[in-house]
Amino acid sequence: MRVISGEAKGRKLKMVEGTKTRPISDRVKENLFNLIQWIVPESHFLDLFAGTGSVGIEALSRGATRSVFLDNQKKAVQVIKSNLEHCRLDHKAVIYHTDSFVYLANKPKEVFDIIYVAPPQYMDMWIKALEILDKRIGWLEEDGLVIVQIHPKEFRELELENLSLVEQRKYGNTMLCFYQIEES
Repeated sequence: MRVISGEAKGRKLKMVEGTKTRPISDRVKENLFNLIQWIVPESHFLDLFAGTGSVGIEALSRGATRSVFLDNQKKAVQVIKSNLEHCRLDHKAVIYHTDSFVYLANKPKEVFDIIYVAPPQYMDMWIKALEILDKRIGWLEEDGLVIVQIHPKEFRELELENLSLVEQRKYGNTMLCFYQIEES
């Protein structure tokens, strides 16, 4: 796993030992950033269930102003910190060793242009995260994106009040779902 483009291009990233994290493949990450390249520069990026930090680090490398990383595993937090330092992007990042749901349940501390949701598979955690974000829409800029990474078999339509599904892309056993605030 590596940084694909930008100021940290080519730097290899450490993995989190064990089976609790499921890193995004370089191919999927490259396609993701090709789709969102218009919003990344100067953005504030929230990487929920961050794992290795690969997606938030890619955003920083491509010009995001700030990335906030959340993970409740101590090993993951250590790997994110190490990866950020290795890429020399730690000055643009904040890492919280906390549960993503606890963080989101609070009043928004800042507003993000992109919120990336990639929780453990087959536990419906992506649904819970989207439902919280839908109720606490203040976490997301008006023209921002919530991007969910899941296995295609996990997907189902959700009844949301403020967010709507605007695009889906499938890459083998990975599906990316893009949500935006519904226009009134």
